[in-house]
Amino acid sequence: MRVLLQAHLDTEKTNEIIRSGKMPQVMQEIMEAFKPEASYFGPDNGVRSMFLVFDMQDTSQMPPITEQLFQKFGATVDYTPVMNADDLQKGLSQIK
Repeated sequence: MRVLLQAHLDTEKTNEIIRSGKMPQVMQEIMEAFKPEASYFGPDNGVRSMFLVFDMQDTSQMPPITEQLFQKFGATVDYTPVMNADDLQKGLSQIK
């Protein structure tokens, strides 16, 4: 299922990772874990945030991929099921 992950990162924890010089490595690890079809980064609600669209094969993926966001960034995380335009058209064609 295609999902949108929204992660809002704790400023102090993220500052520590940036100051340590590890941010590029940590972000690469996250991208490899999620394998997103789209990823966006910027401020949201006044904090550093990331938005990743990826295919979640099974809900059992949530703990291992989300835990690193909690531990490394002190993030708050939300998952939302989403569709692309093709998915929407397929779904609409099934409405009678």
